Amino acid sequence: MSAEVDALLQEAKESIEAAQNYRSELQQRLHGLNQARKQVRGSSGQAREALRRHFAELQAAATRLLTERLSSLLAEVDSMEADSVKPLDDCQSLIEHGVGQADELLREGEAALRCGLGEKEDKLGSFTKKAMHIQLDSLPEVPALVDVPSVSAQLDDSLLGLLRDRVSRHGSVSSHPPVQIEELQERPGSILVRWCKVDEDFAAADYRLQYRRSGSGGSQYEDSYIGRDCEFLVLHMDPHTDYLFRVCARGEGRTEWSPWSIPQTGYTTLAPHEWCPGTEGYILSSRRNIALCNDSSQTHCQVLYSKSPTYFCGQTLTFKISAAGQLDRRDSLGVCVDNQRGAESLQKDQAVCISTNGAVFVNGKEMTNQLPAITTGSAVTFDMEVVNLFPISNNNLSEGCNFKLRVTIGSGNREVVFDWLVDQAVDCLFFGCSFLHSGWKVLVF
Repeated sequence: MSAEVDALLQEAKESIEAAQNYRSELQQRLHGLNQARKQVRGSSGQAREALRRHFAELQAAATRLLTERLSSLLAEVDSMEADSVKPLDDCQSLIEHGVGQADELLREGEAALRCGLGEKEDKLGSFTKKAMHIQLDSLPEVPALVDVPSVSAQLDDSLLGLLRDRVSRHGSVSSHPPVQIEELQERPGSILVRWCKVDEDFAAADYRLQYRRSGSGGSQYEDSYIGRDCEFLVLHMDPHTDYLFRVCARGEGRTEWSPWSIPQTGYTTLAPHEWCPGTEGYILSSRRNIALCNDSSQTHCQVLYSKSPTYFCGQTLTFKISAAGQLDRRDSLGVCVDNQRGAESLQKDQAVCISTNGAVFVNGKEMTNQLPAITTGSAVTFDMEVVNLFPISNNNLSEGCNFKLRVTIGSGNREVVFDWLVDQAVDCLFFGCSFLHSGWKVLVF
């Protein structure tokens, strides 16, 4: 009987645990639904506000433009009216003056006819002279109506049709942006952002990536990339800090950008790559990720190492050349197991590197394959993966070669792939560079 009770108790405990897990899963789904509902409500509210604000601005601008145009046309009418009426006013003044002279002449003539015989001769003589002076047969010309301006307004009724057509197609509302962030990969002091189109009918000409610190109410999104690629490495990311990323696209032949993607949170736990300060012959930037060689001894150079072994297998290490000096086969850019002080080049044991002339060296030996020479704008990449870890014993420790890494070095549009044998198991590596001539400037990320 006790065995049956124990079995029932065990079954009850398992059912309770299953019910608790089930409730927890349902609560998580409820939380996800609430977040989804919040996104729909919030984005809908933002869309309404954006539409109201935009169309209010359009209405105000259209009213202002129409008012300005009306004022301009009314001013033209006023000017035409003034210019057209002035000669008519001058003609009227001339006619009214002539009418006044004629009235005065009539009064004098009638008075001369009514006067006595003694004054009649003098009065009639004076009247005759005045009449001849006025030139009663000379009349001013009054313009015909066809020669007088007739001001009118010409209004194109098609404007309303064009406006109606453009307004009916102005703006759009979508439930999903045409592009979304697909992946966020942490890199040393940086985050690799990848995105993709989710609307196959949308022909994208350019993409625009922005980011900002998460949880910082005052921070604004900053442009990080504009171009045709679907991925970008965002540098200068502080480790263990959340950042929000969003992306949008611009269609072929369009000037406006699409709606933004749903913001995604990304962060990196990896410290940024830094050059080691204090190395003679090199000047470092404030973030220590850019090194400038300012010493050319012609006979002696010193390797500038990384501050610490921050390169891990499975990552991509990139050297970006922003300024170039004179080429020398003894120059080196590469990765090594240790940071041996006083070394003049990475062309040594337990290191792989490329020279500025494109020669590749593995443990100090030059390979047959060669890459293009390094110039301003060149990007040299190192990718490594563990191929085989040999059993470690006293015998093979003395012989070495107990750890094999597959190395891919890329430069320009070419790459070389080879296996690198090191005599100890390593999970992180130093990087470094050395130049015989000044003027080389290298960014590492």
